[in-house]
Amino acid sequence: MNTSTSLKRKESIKTSTIILFAFATAFFPRLLDSAGAPSIVNFFHFVAVPFAFIFALVKTRPTDRKQIAVVKQLLVGLWILLTVGFASALWNGAGAVNVVFGFLLLAEPFMLLIATISLPMSSESLERIRGWMTGFVFFHLFLIYVQYGLGFCHLPGDCDNIQGVFYRSGSGHVVGASVSCTFAIYYFVTAKTKPMWLRASVLVAGFLNIQLADAKQIVPIFALAFLILAIANVEQIGKALLYIIGIILFIVVFLWAVQNIEALSGFTTWARPEMYGPDGEATKLKLTGIRTIVSYFRSPVNWLFGLGPGHTVSRMGGWMLRDYSSLLSPLGATRVPIGETVPVSEIVWKDVAESWLANGSSFFAPFWGWAGIWGDFGFIGLGAYLYLCSIVWRRLCLDDLPKYFMLTVFVCGLIFTQMEEPAYMLYIASLIGLRWQEHQINKRIYSRL
Repeated sequence: MNTSTSLKRKESIKTSTIILFAFATAFFPRLLDSAGAPSIVNFFHFVAVPFAFIFALVKTRPTDRKQIAVVKQLLVGLWILLTVGFASALWNGAGAVNVVFGFLLLAEPFMLLIATISLPMSSESLERIRGWMTGFVFFHLFLIYVQYGLGFCHLPGDCDNIQGVFYRSGSGHVVGASVSCTFAIYYFVTAKTKPMWLRASVLVAGFLNIQLADAKQIVPIFALAFLILAIANVEQIGKALLYIIGIILFIVVFLWAVQNIEALSGFTTWARPEMYGPDGEATKLKLTGIRTIVSYFRSPVNWLFGLGPGHTVSRMGGWMLRDYSSLLSPLGATRVPIGETVPVSEIVWKDVAESWLANGSSFFAPFWGWAGIWGDFGFIGLGAYLYLCSIVWRRLCLDDLPKYFMLTVFVCGLIFTQMEEPAYMLYIASLIGLRWQEHQINKRIYSRL
């Protein structure tokens, strides 16, 4: 019996180490790239995460029926998404490499989540993994303040270079602030054994990243996600009222601060009602990607399966295939559907270059997550992705904390392509998985009482 328990414990430690390594390959490559590592380091996670996923499925033997059912549902969802990817690629003449990377960019968080919830985790192993994850983000926060202290933000516009471990990446300041704020909330809520002054300090340090990096787009994302969470809890009157009161107080304090604190005056950039009408610059810029995608539709099938993975305004279509063309083109990567010569992304980038608003804020960028999924994979692909999300929401988000994190991703997908940012999405998936494991451990403890 002791030998069996010891073997299970060693297997769990081995699997958790592989999961942590897989996460690290997505969290640190930008930093390594900036330090002189070859650019291919940014692709390591495409191997490490699937390996961790397969290793966990093969090596772990979950016995809980509900746990097994959730894993099976997620596997079916991933299979559907992959099938849609191949169908879209065949119809639009996309390369096989497009299918692989297009699928992995969306599927990796679910793969890591499956690996995390498959582990037979004890309180000690949970704390071990959570300790490493906390250390990773503390290091990220440390770099944020080092970069600020070294004067990376001494001139207007330079604040975008305060990116922590995401240094020298295009939207690293926004991704970095998203991770910092998510971690700050998670630490404040879950680190119950730590003194309140420390938890509050981490909360302030995390959210101060928004101001240091001029990542003001994060504020409406987290605020709107909180509002949606309040609406989702409408059946629980007391909780809903508490959330709504919190939102109102935040709005009042925030509006006062924007008008009276010079450091926050940048938020007034968006306070121009004429930008948001049907002919407003914000509306036109935000929807230019969708208009361009529709103009490329040549058949009703395009509405169902899109224009092919990497052919529209997704992260792969907007940046990856262009920036890594020397690596991906020899592998058969494509940027346009059959019969077209100009990529959708080039037309959209041209519209961005001609917009006076685009230079002022990325909040209105026409490259955003939900538009990218729909453009690449159509309504069927979008439905497959939403099906996966619904499984996580219904079966794995057992309290408001992971639900809130999922809602921040949902809102973020209306603004940026961070739904395809590996480090950010894998971090969110890890927190959801660890929170679920925490609930399972507590359930086992209470059942013994």
